[in-house]
Formats: sequence, structure tokens, C-alpha cells
Amino acid sequence: MIELHLDQLYHWITSLFWPLCRIAGLVTAAPVLGEAAIPARVRIGLSVVVTLIVSPLLAPLPALAPASWAGLLIAAQQVMIGLALGLCMRLVFTAAMMAGEFVGLEMGLAFASFFDPSTGANTAVLSRFINLVAMLLFLAVNGHLLMLDGLVRTFDLLPIGTSLNPNGWGTLLEWSSQLWISGMLLALPLIIVLLTINLSLGILNRTAQQLSVFAVGFPISLITGLVMLAVVLPQSGDFLTDLFSQSYQAMARIARALAGL
Repeated sequence: MIELHLDQLYHWITSLFWPLCRIAGLVTAAPVLGEAAIPARVRIGLSVVVTLIVSPLLAPLPALAPASWAGLLIAAQQVMIGLALGLCMRLVFTAAMMAGEFVGLEMGLAFASFFDPSTGANTAVLSRFINLVAMLLFLAVNGHLLMLDGLVRTFDLLPIGTSLNPNGWGTLLEWSSQLWISGMLLALPLIIVLLTINLSLGILNRTAQQLSVFAVGFPISLITGLVMLAVVLPQSGDFLTDLFSQSYQAMARIARALAGL
């Protein structure tokens, strides 16, 4: 006859609950895995499956009841760690969307926008397109698996129950500064070409005032932008791949900083 004691039940719950909080926090905020198009049941199921795989490999957990104040504090810490790591990866795709905003503004496509469920706001079509390209490349290089591997490694740097160093959140803010830099670098080739065309049209408008620049300039900017996009976008794979690698390193830096290392 199988006997179930309360202590055993607490042990099983704590061995799954606290790791699940960290993993679910990352899945909620991470790119691809945390998209609004993915049903909540799929995200919850993925978090549970990963937790079942990871939990036997973890160090001994604190002997606390999950429903106690101390247990709830630990759960909140795990959620914050997971959200910070997921946000670290999300910034890469935000930079890609920002590059699309820059290029779309120069091409005259800033008005072409639609409601994006993933962001909850109107997003430029070109911005969404570049974001989808970045997601496909992320899946092609197994970035989602490397991201989960980086999350699992954080359990060694940040065992469950250890106190967090408040200065560690500054590392996430430092990484967020790459948002503007990376977005601008990704869009820089197209911005230079389109800015040159706009400057040329401005000079043409001053020299040949009878020519309607507004009627001629928009088709020229649009066609040139599409041609340059077809040329530059296939060459941006190396840049995005390097950006993914930097984000994995940023995850490790954030975990070490939160651990006070």
C-alpha cells in the first residue's frame, strides 16, 4: 500500500513550483515562445515539461512551505529572474522592429500600419516583416534551444533561495542601451541610400520648381527602398546571428550580476 505523507507532498510541490516560476517567467517574456499567437495552454505545457526535465538536476531546495511568506518571496524572485532573462532576449527583436520603423519612415511607409497582437499597438508593416525574418533566423540557428540552455545554466549561478544582488538589475539596463545602437546599425545602409535620394529630390525641387517632387519622389523612394531591402536583408543574417550571441552572453552577465559575482 502506497502511503503519502504531507512532508513528501511539500517536497514534490517545492521541487516543481519554484523552478516552474523561473521557467514560466522566461517563456512569458521570451521571443517566439512568448508570442501572443501561441496559446496559453501551449506555453504552460512547455514550461511544465521543461520543469520536469530540469528539476531532478537542481541543487537541494530550501525546506520551506510554498504557501508561506518566505516561499512566496522565493517564487516572486524566480519570476523576476525569468522575466529579466526573457526581456534580455526580447530586446534583440525590438531592435529589429525599430530598424523597420526607421526604414519605413524613410520609404514613406510609416502610414502603413496594423494592429500587432504581440505588442498590443499599431506596428508598421515593414517593422513586422523584419521581426518575422529575425524570428525565422532565430529558429533556424536553434536560438530557442540555446536560450533554454542558458536558462538552465542560471540555476547553477543562482540557486533557488539565494538572495539577489540589487545592482544586478543595472546589467539589464546596460544591455538595453544596445537597443538603439543595434536598430540603427541594422537600418543604416537603407537609411543612407534613402536619405541621399531625399536630399537629391530636395535639390531637384529647388532647381526645377515646375517639377512635382511629391508626385515623383514617393514612387522613387518606395521602389529604391524595396530594391535595397531585397539586397540588404539577406546579408543581415550574420549581423542578427552575432546579436543573438551577444544576447546569450548578456543573459550570463545578468545571472552573474544578480548572484553578486
